[in-house]
Amino acid sequence: MLKVAVGSKNPTKVEGVRLAFKQFFGKVEVIPKSVNSGVPPQPFNYDVVRGAINRAIGAFDDCDFSVGVEAGLFSIENTMTGYMDFQVAVVYNGKRFTIGFGPGFEFPPCVVQEALKGREIGDVMEEITGIEKIGERIGAIHYLTKGAVSRVELTRIAVTMALIPWINKELYDLE
Repeated sequence: MLKVAVGSKNPTKVEGVRLAFKQFFGKVEVIPKSVNSGVPPQPFNYDVVRGAINRAIGAFDDCDFSVGVEAGLFSIENTMTGYMDFQVAVVYNGKRFTIGFGPGFEFPPCVVQEALKGREIGDVMEEITGIEKIGERIGAIHYLTKGAVSRVELTRIAVTMALIPWINKELYDLE
């Protein structure tokens, strides 16, 4: 059975990783680990990718793969707020990284303004929605899409994108 360590104990991230690996590898053992992302609590731009990489490295121990997942805001011109949120996943085998992104979306302008002041989006969304620990439960995306998309699904998609080279090894020269 494939062993996959996840650089987070957030249940939505852990379940998204499990579902992504299961669709290609069948039964998997997923091991959640508390690791430091090494980036600010509300990352922007390349810090989002760096956080996912750091989580994958920090989680790699006695496993076949480790996964780091980090969400954050990227500067994107011509959007309402100038920023879009993406979930980034990094899959690591101890030697090589592969990176995937989930679908991007815009947070409401009031949320982005607070993030630019240094607040974490999760805290702002908790205030708006009244849902405690929204990021560990349904995710802001579930609230914003009226239940059409969950954070588990965003994570599954991002991890699936990062798995593309691993499920097509012959096309990517992976051992």
